Amino acid sequence: MSAIDLHARPSKTFDEKLAQTRALLQRAAAEFSPLTQASSLGAEDVVITHLINALGLDIPVFVLDTGMLHAETLALLERTRATSKAPVNVYRPVNEAVIQFVAREGKEPMYKSIELRKACCHIRKVEPLERALAGKRAWITGLRREQSNARADVPLIDTSDEAETGRTKFNPLVDWTWGDVWHYIKLNGVDYNPLHDDFFPSIGCAPCTRAISLGEDFRAGRWWWEDEAAKECGLHVKQPEHAQDDRITA
Repeated sequence: MSAIDLHARPSKTFDEKLAQTRALLQRAAAEFSPLTQASSLGAEDVVITHLINALGLDIPVFVLDTGMLHAETLALLERTRATSKAPVNVYRPVNEAVIQFVAREGKEPMYKSIELRKACCHIRKVEPLERALAGKRAWITGLRREQSNARADVPLIDTSDEAETGRTKFNPLVDWTWGDVWHYIKLNGVDYNPLHDDFFPSIGCAPCTRAISLGEDFRAGRWWWEDEAAKECGLHVKQPEHAQDDRITA
C-alpha cells in the first residue's frame, strides 16, 4: 500500500487551509524578497515547492546535500531540479571539514554520542544552511504542529529570530494534518520520495533515519537511539546559548 493510499484523508477544513497557505506564500514573495524555501524533499516540502511553481512565485528552493542522503532522496532531487520552474539550489558541506571529521571520528560518529551527532550535523547541515540563508530576508519551511511535541506551538509566521538574523520564517503548512499533506499530493500528482511508501514519514540522512512501526511517534525514526528529549536537533527550536552546535542542525 502506498503512502497516498494509507494517508490521503483531508481534514474538514482542508480547503480553508489551502487558501491560507496560498495567500501566505504570495504575501511572502511580494513583501519579503529575497527569500527561499528550505526543502528536505519530504512530503511537506514537495507540497510547498509544487505550490510555489503552481502560483508562479519568485521563490527559489534550496536542498542541503549532506553527503549522507538516501539514494531515493538524491534521485528525487535530480527529478525536482529537472522539472521545477523555481530554481533548486544545492548546498553541500565543506569537503575538507568532512574529511578531517571522518578521519578523526570515523564514518558513523553519530552513534557514539549526542555531542558527536551534533558535531556531524553542524558540519553537514548548519554551515551549509548558513550559506543558503545568507542575505535572505525570509525563509519557508514545512513545519507542522502535528509533527512533534516540540513543534506544537510553531507559529504561522515566526519573527523570533529577526533581531539576531534579520530573517522571518514562514511555516505555511503549520495547521495541516498528515492527511492534508497526502491529499494534496494525491490531488495534484506531486512527485514524492518513495521511502514514504516504506513507512518513513520523516526522512533525513541515511544513518540517522529508519522506518517507523504502527503506533510510533511521527519522528520516532529520527535518531532513534537517543533519548526522546534530545531528538529535536535544533534547526527549528530555540536552544540555550551554550548549545551553539545544536541551534540550527536539521
